[in-house]
Amino acid sequence: MSGPNTSYDPVEVAALEPEAIEQAVTAALAAVAAAASLEELKSLRGAHQGDKSPLALANREIGALPPSAKAEAGKRVGQARGRVASAFTARQGELEVERDNRILVEEALDVTVPVTRRRSGARHPISLVTQRVEDIFVAMGWEIAEGPEVEAEWLNFDALNLGQDHPARQMQDTFFVEPEGSGLVLRTHTSPVQIRTMLREDPPIYVLCPGKVFRTDDLDATHTPVFHQFEGLVVDEGITMAHLKGSLDAFVSRLFGEGIVTRLRPSYFPFTEPSAEIDCQCWICGGTNPSCRTCGGTGWIEVGGCGMVNRRVLAAAGITDEKYTGFAFGLGIERSLMLRHGVGDMHDIVEGDVRFSAQFGMEI
Repeated sequence: MSGPNTSYDPVEVAALEPEAIEQAVTAALAAVAAAASLEELKSLRGAHQGDKSPLALANREIGALPPSAKAEAGKRVGQARGRVASAFTARQGELEVERDNRILVEEALDVTVPVTRRRSGARHPISLVTQRVEDIFVAMGWEIAEGPEVEAEWLNFDALNLGQDHPARQMQDTFFVEPEGSGLVLRTHTSPVQIRTMLREDPPIYVLCPGKVFRTDDLDATHTPVFHQFEGLVVDEGITMAHLKGSLDAFVSRLFGEGIVTRLRPSYFPFTEPSAEIDCQCWICGGTNPSCRTCGGTGWIEVGGCGMVNRRVLAAAGITDEKYTGFAFGLGIERSLMLRHGVGDMHDIVEGDVRFSAQFGMEI
């Protein structure tokens, strides 16, 4: 067996020649110095510090040298790689400083410059009043019922004891849906929701029906062709006008103030018998100020209509059992808003000016 090759000259390995190593270092330092960005510097690392870089390949050749030559070659390659690593680190620090300074200039924000802020919106008072009314009746154990705005003529009129020749069915009051004879209308009240509820459910029934309704009125200070109302319906055993009066008193006292009551004046509606107009005690003067602008000095304000559900309406909805009676009432939400907050012009309610809505806040 032959002994180790002690006469092996490491200079014979081209990659380990001092000139080759110095050339690799010089090329790496020049490339690092020319790097103009952190991204460019990062892309150079593979060529000068990666596994296939000249210095990395030279480092691999050290393992093939005899022991006597390894120390000197390792020192030479190690120092070269250290110079390159130091150059990369130093240049990275310089480029990071340049980047940070550039960001401070390019992304500077002048907090003294006035800006135009977009004003936030506000919930419309109609929505606030509707929610307030719903909360009152839900707290009394009632349910909320809704229905379509395009309604069958039978549900809007016939089932409510409004005959074919009733004035409310004429074109001046009702929007009829084309084509002629379609049997569809834009609902003129939310009473069809009451019919739908009675057709769908068996008594006892306690529902509030809020919603949008349509009538062929011109828009002026007190009228609008599209408005909102809420109607209440109760069908149960032993229901009387006393229950109606008590429900209305409980409602107005919570909406307009403690101690406010209602009074009923005889009237006529096809779908109720007997029927009455609902007057609410003036919540401004309580009837003590003859010059009160809200009630005109009478102490009472008309707010809606009510009555006991007509037997024909109950029968049309399939409730023929004589043990059941019921009451119904209806009030306009726009009217309640105008009365409660002194809104003098319907245009303010329907035109959508956020300045009008914003004054009511989030609770009404």
